[in-house]
Amino acid sequence: MSLMIPGWMVGEPTSTAISSFNSYASAVEARLDQQHRSEGAFFPLAPPASLNEQRLRREEMIIEQLTPRTSADFSGALLHHWRGTTFVPEAKAADFEQLLRNFNSYPQHFSPQVLQARILTQRGDHLQIFMRVQQKHVITVVMDTTYDIAFGRLDAQHGYSTSRSTSISEIEATGTHRERALKSNEEHGFLWRLNTYWSYEERNGGLYLQVESISLSRRIPVGLGWALRPYVESVPRESLEFTLRSARNAIQK
Repeated sequence: MSLMIPGWMVGEPTSTAISSFNSYASAVEARLDQQHRSEGAFFPLAPPASLNEQRLRREEMIIEQLTPRTSADFSGALLHHWRGTTFVPEAKAADFEQLLRNFNSYPQHFSPQVLQARILTQRGDHLQIFMRVQQKHVITVVMDTTYDIAFGRLDAQHGYSTSRSTSISEIEATGTHRERALKSNEEHGFLWRLNTYWSYEERNGGLYLQVESISLSRRIPVGLGWALRPYVESVPRESLEFTLRSARNAIQK
């Protein structure tokens, strides 16, 4: 991938943007921690809950944009917050947990977004993971990423995971002799941070899946919206939808 647009190269996010992202993520994680403590609150549905329950039982996916209209100062960055929910008939919580933990199979189940995946370190339910990922939307962007991932359970029917990015590097000329990781002052800022949160609950003869993603990207410079807005604004939602759909398909096989 190479997108040489004058004025677009930006490097790392500001300390203010990182602090704002971390504060926002902490608030989301506090809410999820409360949800995951009891069976009754574990898997809330957006209102109207009864209508959305019917949609899920018809195997629809419910996609919600949770990004606040007004937020803290992200100092040249954009916050993206999405949530997706679906229901998989006859699926089991244990099957889905096995899928989430089998990182070697990610290039198979989450292709073409995930190109490579492997475990770097593991201590029980706490892991460090490497993944090479790509996104295509007019342009193709390839990134080497690492994540800090933790798994948890309320009981055999209720589980969750938390994934926080620890490094994201854009890769240029992937698959050629010129392949290299861009330096921090060469990167475009397509993705600076990505946290992903799974919740899953086995009931009603199947499995309810819910995934939330919070990401941080560079704010689109004035005059470059025509080239970059489709990528920056569309990819967070499309990536979440793809991940949820792929996970559902994988445990239905």
